[in-house]
Amino acid sequence: MNRPAIFFKIHMPELPEVEVLTRHLRPLLLGKTIRGISVRRAKVLAPTTPGEFRRTLLGAKFTGLARRGKYLMFRLDGKRAGKPITLLGHLGMTGRMFLARKHERLPVHAAVIFDLGRESFIYEDTRYFGRLTLDGSATAKLGLEPLSRDFQPATFARALRRFRQAIKVKLLDQMLVAGVGNIYASEALFRARLSPKRAANKLTSRQIGRLRNAIRKVLAEAIRWGSTVPLNFDGNNSDGLFYFGRASGAPDFYEERLQVYDREGQPCPNCRRPIRRMTQAARSTYYCPHCQRG
Repeated sequence: MNRPAIFFKIHMPELPEVEVLTRHLRPLLLGKTIRGISVRRAKVLAPTTPGEFRRTLLGAKFTGLARRGKYLMFRLDGKRAGKPITLLGHLGMTGRMFLARKHERLPVHAAVIFDLGRESFIYEDTRYFGRLTLDGSATAKLGLEPLSRDFQPATFARALRRFRQAIKVKLLDQMLVAGVGNIYASEALFRARLSPKRAANKLTSRQIGRLRNAIRKVLAEAIRWGSTVPLNFDGNNSDGLFYFGRASGAPDFYEERLQVYDREGQPCPNCRRPIRRMTQAARSTYYCPHCQRG
């Protein structure tokens, strides 16, 4: 029996990957109390200082975890703070968050370690481009949440009218739509049959409706697929799959079901003509010039 077409690439986490991680960590963290904090890389806390970080979070209990765009929003009750605390996490390009047994060997690039008793909650980041901070100002600037009820065609159209930039470039603007990155922008535009070069303010109402639906569909499918892959979240596997590793005994292939991204020269799944790649705002865009004329 032939396996399905293999497509697997390590990539920067976007909304679906962060959502999958959020759903995984939430039940593991709820009710756990922070008994100790070790900060190995103060850079990831910025602008929070290590002293403020420890004073605020020591003794605090995890009460919730949500996602906003590409950010993880940890909710805690802290005895010292006297009010609910929000801890903001961003994985950057290479960040990983996982729970490990208390006395397991820590990864070389562990940036922050929370002592939760029998377990440790670890934030690891090879390049230290991510964040784990008490400063929540970054989320105040985020745009529409694409999977929320607020992401309606009319609202999306009003936001797009102000911009002359190419629609692919604007989809990467987190102040327009939160959480969409390079991969899913290319995928959504392909599904909506829209040229990535078309000016954002030149899209018709019908095209905007198609694009809005395509964004929601491609993100929802990625979350659903990512939630069913047997993954290893404990940090002991570094193969890059969903940035935290393939589980022991999982299939040795992973089909991410992307139709155009990183498929330059391969046949379009619709018309069989070659997929092309171009550079927009220093990022690679993959598209079918035949199917995406509009």
